[in-house]
Amino acid sequence: MVGRESEQGVLSAFVTDAGGRSLVLRGDTGVGKSALLEHVADLAAAEKYRVIRAAGVEAESELPFAGLHQFLYPLLSSIDRLDDVHRKVFDVVFGRSEGTPPSVMTLGIAVLDLLSLAASQKPLLLVLDDGQWLDASSTEVCGFVGRRLTGSSVKLVVVLRSDLPSGFDTAALPELPVTTLTEKASEQLLDMHHPGLDPRIRRLVLDEAQGNPLALLELPPYVRGNRAGHTPEERLGYTGIPLPLRLQHVYGARIEALGNAVRAELLRGALDGVGAGAAAGHTRGTRYRMVDADEAAACGLLDIEPLSGDFVFRHPLVRSTVVQIATPNERRAAHAVLAQVHRDDLERRATHLAASTIDPDEQVAATLEAAADLATRRGGSLAAVAWLTRAAELSESHEERSRRLGSAAYIAGHSGQMDQAQQLVRSGTGPGTDDSPASVIMSCYAAFLEDGDVRSSQREVFAAIESMRDNGVREPDEMLSRLVDLLLAINQYASDETAWERAHQLLDDLGDLVPSPSRVYQDSWGDVVRRGAGVHERVEHAFAGLHDLEPWNVTWLCVAAYHVDTLSQYRPHLQRAVDREVETGAVSTAMLMLHLIMLDQIAVGEWDEAERTGQRCLELATTHRLGLFVHNIQAYLGLLAALRGQVDRARELQAVVDAWARPRGIGFLTQIADAIGTAAALAEGDYEAAYLHAIGITPPGSFEPYAHQASRTLLDLVEAALHTGRAEQARRHALAARDADLPDISPRLALITYGALAMTATDPAEADEMYDRAENHPAGTGFPFELARIHLAHGIRLRHTQGRKAARLSLTQAAATFERLGAPTWTERARAELRATGASALASSAHLAALTWQERRIADLAAGGLTNKEIGERMHLSPRTVSSHLYRVFPKLGITSRAALRDALGKLAGDRTV
Repeated sequence: MVGRESEQGVLSAFVTDAGGRSLVLRGDTGVGKSALLEHVADLAAAEKYRVIRAAGVEAESELPFAGLHQFLYPLLSSIDRLDDVHRKVFDVVFGRSEGTPPSVMTLGIAVLDLLSLAASQKPLLLVLDDGQWLDASSTEVCGFVGRRLTGSSVKLVVVLRSDLPSGFDTAALPELPVTTLTEKASEQLLDMHHPGLDPRIRRLVLDEAQGNPLALLELPPYVRGNRAGHTPEERLGYTGIPLPLRLQHVYGARIEALGNAVRAELLRGALDGVGAGAAAGHTRGTRYRMVDADEAAACGLLDIEPLSGDFVFRHPLVRSTVVQIATPNERRAAHAVLAQVHRDDLERRATHLAASTIDPDEQVAATLEAAADLATRRGGSLAAVAWLTRAAELSESHEERSRRLGSAAYIAGHSGQMDQAQQLVRSGTGPGTDDSPASVIMSCYAAFLEDGDVRSSQREVFAAIESMRDNGVREPDEMLSRLVDLLLAINQYASDETAWERAHQLLDDLGDLVPSPSRVYQDSWGDVVRRGAGVHERVEHAFAGLHDLEPWNVTWLCVAAYHVDTLSQYRPHLQRAVDREVETGAVSTAMLMLHLIMLDQIAVGEWDEAERTGQRCLELATTHRLGLFVHNIQAYLGLLAALRGQVDRARELQAVVDAWARPRGIGFLTQIADAIGTAAALAEGDYEAAYLHAIGITPPGSFEPYAHQASRTLLDLVEAALHTGRAEQARRHALAARDADLPDISPRLALITYGALAMTATDPAEADEMYDRAENHPAGTGFPFELARIHLAHGIRLRHTQGRKAARLSLTQAAATFERLGAPTWTERARAELRATGASALASSAHLAALTWQERRIADLAAGGLTNKEIGERMHLSPRTVSSHLYRVFPKLGITSRAALRDALGKLAGDRTV
């Protein structure tokens, strides 16, 4: 027995205590009263009690003394041992002789005499189940007897339903309330009897049962068998859950006994999701207000919510039963009324229109489509798919039906529901139309995401777009836009120059038919070196209309922001949206959001968080068997491991990614595999290997077209070349970055371009200028790993050119940053350089480490001139939290104003190492 420790303790004491006693167990149907009754009977049997059982029967509730006869039947043989007066009382009551019916007191005393006689050799336990159905005469006698058991060897236990009136209500017998189980006990009971439930179904059962053990035991098979397609919009317009007959009977008879008007009122409340039980006060949104339902409240079906005074359902099972026993016509009529009630709420109205309409109706279909658009923008992808599918069913023309099914399939595909998406496409196109735009989109999207098939997907999408162009498409077309975006995504991963040039020509042919967001993707996803200028501003402009963007367009714009290294400013939106996307089933969009969050966490130095985010994303991708996502995430986890000096893990992931991506021609991932090799070799100090990996991405002195890692690994190639005696190649590469105007494309590219130019400069003045530009770049603290590498290189140069003391500040800053990041090999390299200056490396970094990582980053940003609000946006904190951190930073640095921050941060390290 789960969750009944308290009740079991009371019952154990009840049985073992000396003398006679009575006890009433009162609780709702299915709450476990009968199980506790069995428990007390077993305890009594173990204590050598004679257990006598009886149960109230509704059919006999009007028969005088029927219950008492059932109770005393096992003791009738002892009646002849009573005195004549008491024996005659029983003869009259049980019809064995005629006479005036005795009073309650007379009969009660006779029963007490009989029980005392029967218990003279062995104590008695009388157990009565369903006492609410006991006839009134028997109830009065049992109450009389129960109050007079003290000093006897007789105990009485009565079980009552709390939702029905009973003569025992005024019997003044001690009571033990049997309440519903706690949430923890409910989960334990459910998991014990139904292990391995799908988390969504498990939650649904727990919510519907609300601690009722009978419901917890009975519901799962019905929910599991009938609710596989349960979607969020069904909760908005409540449909109930399928109930087994045993649970239907709990409230069904009382519901069916109500008048038609009251039943209709309850049905409207149930279908609109009026609250029930403990959750009644937490129902989302405004619900239908049931009126004139006092009859239902009087028979225990409704309660009154204390704050609002509105009727609410007594238990979720009442609500489900109301819906389940209604006829289809009754449900449609209720939905039609509710559609009018919610005429000013688009999504609520759409829900009820969808359920109330049978025949095709273009006006209703258009309303459902508008609701789907709104739901998509707020993250309700599964609801949108359901509404669009229903809108298609209600469409009056084949063209509109096909278009809406195509839209439903597209959203389903972005939700990771590939099978459903393809089924929707087949429903909309019919046989023999596998080359329709909708079919091409879904088949290629599935092949691309599930198996990384870029080659055939690319061919099919090119052909579909060219076909639409050649057939004279003249107006902006939704299918064309989707095909264009899919082509750009495939091309991004193929990273093939020929395919990209063909795509540019094709999109130029289409002209204004290509939406402006797609133009942003075109210029950022392919060759950011040659086409990335101005992308940052265009992304900002697009985000100004955020509320009009679909979730996938938001994430794709964030991909563009990643390519120009401005993702941090959009990360708060991703973090707010990602849990919603997972919850509402938009798995593909959610995975991309998580992946982008991970990339920004890597960039800004939140490496522990990046690891956790990556693992979460990897679990989702693996669960949904999306091979491209799986290997994409593994690639960046490998790169992160390489940065942290975990070279064995990095190379293991590098091998996995390369073996999967290279045969498929996925250049995007093979480049990251090479970047992993470069970073791992740099971490180990194997500069020759690092150089060979780096030139596998792009040759020195140029940036391979459409190789996204070519510019990102600029600093890697330059450092590796310098350390292997290839100064001329290093300088040529740094100058190529300058000549390509990389600093104008992104803040990170500006930082590493200035760093590369400084590292390779032979003119001391140029080196000093470039190091100053890099180390004081406003965005430098947003890329701490790159900045620390530049500090390290600068410190080494200063030690050789200006002496040991001049080098200490830069080297200290590098060591402290590497240490905070968790890059031990880089930390040791910086400490070794510090030791070469004659300073104690541990002491040097200890003072900066006195500030926490977060405090140091906030201090750096504040020293760079950012306001609290700007720092908060960058670090995803409130301005008040930023202010609190600075309040703690000032005394640690011995300053009292923001203006002194920059000097204090620099002076602190220098002073401590002199």
